[in-house]
Amino acid sequence: MTDQTPDGFTDAVVRVVMAIPSGEVMTYGEVAVEAGFPGAARAVGNAMRSSEGLPWWRVVATDGRLVPHLTGEHAERLRAEGVTISDGRVEMGS
Repeated sequence: MTDQTPDGFTDAVVRVVMAIPSGEVMTYGEVAVEAGFPGAARAVGNAMRSSEGLPWWRVVATDGRLVPHLTGEHAERLRAEGVTISDGRVEMGS
């Protein structure tokens, strides 16, 4: 059973994000589901902001959008891992 405390949520998000392999991406919603908290996509972003050392660039919006204020760095990090970026988005499902 998943710990339902705020710290349990953050710990679960960290575990999921740390397990995303290089060159792959997940959406915030997928991270929330894998962490055991479906529907908590927005909270995933908050948990990630409060955690250092995460490969944050491997998490994107449902439509593949990159982090708005970090689009350049986000795209650069993903491209370095072999992910194709087009018009500020990851092509999802490819």
